[in-house]
Amino acid sequence: MKSIRTENVVTVNNNDGLFFLQIGDRSDSMALKATIFKAELQIADMDRNYYHDHALTIARHPSETDERMMLRLLAYALHAGEALSFGKGLSTDDEPDLWQKDLTGAIELWIDVGQPDEKRIRRACGRARQVFVYSYGGQSAAIWWDQVGGKLERTRNLTVISVPAAASQALAKLARRNMRLNCTIQDEQVWLGDAAERVQVELSLSRGSVTSSR
Repeated sequence: MKSIRTENVVTVNNNDGLFFLQIGDRSDSMALKATIFKAELQIADMDRNYYHDHALTIARHPSETDERMMLRLLAYALHAGEALSFGKGLSTDDEPDLWQKDLTGAIELWIDVGQPDEKRIRRACGRARQVFVYSYGGQSAAIWWDQVGGKLERTRNLTVISVPAAASQALAKLARRNMRLNCTIQDEQVWLGDAAERVQVELSLSRGSVTSSR
């Protein structure tokens, strides 16, 4: 479907897994489909005494990399529970990458991946009981936290965790349209892999406490 540029303003809307790029005020649009990944994830979390298998469907946004998608999957493994689910993430400002709600609809857990801006983090902290941010990107992640960390000192329900660049890049190599993965968590050490390769992830805490909130 052809798209004609009439203005410099670009807006992106989501509808049932299709990402419509609408340029200016023209009705012409280009439908960008999310790529669907399937993962059978076996979790052995000795820190939480949580041992379960999960069959996951992950929609990768057209602008999302394998690295970012696999970090969403890692975050799922770290917080896995019956009520945890993937949010729309990149598709909207109103939902995180993952979240957990109680039976009343209140948000118990809000999880973002990447380097969200201060405004988004503050809004999340106001809506959810606990907020986690899993940052990645090596030096760029350190610079991001240097810029926003001081402004978020008064947020008491925020935990920020940095994933080393080597680990996030290694996780990206595990990405397949159909995955069979296992994740072991012990003493805050994480191993995620498949039958051929296993990646060790050493999480670095920038703010908050991992164990008290997981």
